[in-house]
Amino acid sequence: MMDCKKALEEAQGDFNKAMDIIREKGKLVAAKRADRETSEGAVKTRMAGNKAILVCLGCETDFVSRNADFQNLAEAIADVAIANCPADLAGLKACKMADGYTVEEAVEAQTGKTGEKHVLAYYDIVEAPFVTEYVHKLNGKLGALVGFDKPVSAELAKGVVMQVASMNPVAISAEACPKEVLDNEYKVAVEKTKEEQVLKAVEAALKKAGINPAHVDSEDHIESNTSKGWLTPAQADQAREIIKTVGAEKAANLNPVMIENIAKGRVQKFLKENTLEEQEYQMSDDKKTVKEVLAAEGAKVLVTKRFSLTD
Repeated sequence: MMDCKKALEEAQGDFNKAMDIIREKGKLVAAKRADRETSEGAVKTRMAGNKAILVCLGCETDFVSRNADFQNLAEAIADVAIANCPADLAGLKACKMADGYTVEEAVEAQTGKTGEKHVLAYYDIVEAPFVTEYVHKLNGKLGALVGFDKPVSAELAKGVVMQVASMNPVAISAEACPKEVLDNEYKVAVEKTKEEQVLKAVEAALKKAGINPAHVDSEDHIESNTSKGWLTPAQADQAREIIKTVGAEKAANLNPVMIENIAKGRVQKFLKENTLEEQEYQMSDDKKTVKEVLAAEGAKVLVTKRFSLTD
């Protein structure tokens, strides 16, 4: 309020000039707070015909995000987004608001009013024969869009878009999963499998020597359990030697075919849990996959978008 009063005084009562002063202040504040996190905010969606948009206006604190002015600005930006359907975030920033200023200028002005960093954190658009939207009503910080290849029932549309919001699939299908994601999962699976095989061999050798593996699973535990009398100094040294020698021997003689097969199985498990079509449908208790539920209506998901401030 004081900033607005000062701006009006500086503009000698000229409201439009005062608004320009506030906007300029917003730019300065934004520049000074550029490195601040904007982990709070509001996610909004809009639909019109076969198009839907998802946008997020971010800020620094929950207190500001619940402010009526902030929420109204987020709603206004969503209205502008669906009216213009810009291709990307840069395009949305350049769109004009009702007062003639751009979206970017409106966000800067809000920054000037609150003294807290504001940012357009996310924007995307979905276009498909049939679209649906979802925003988590309890916090307004999570939203999703889904585009189908044909109209589906309201129940299915709601269920699938909520599935996308809650389960956050990495892709629609296993075939559509990005190669870099699959390559990384396979690499992680190989390393995890190798570590497990080495650990099994070491634990078996420790048990054969009469040493509880849980007592020697780290150097800190070895020292602690020795001081407590749960291990003798001789057992502690023996455990260290077993861990070193048996671990190295097993690591050097792992079966590559077995490692590969186990790793591939883990990647398949990842795809089942993290691709939309293969996930268990959360809106029913019959253990059907999303793919099976979609097939019942002869429909397919063409595209999904999701954004969350809380991930």
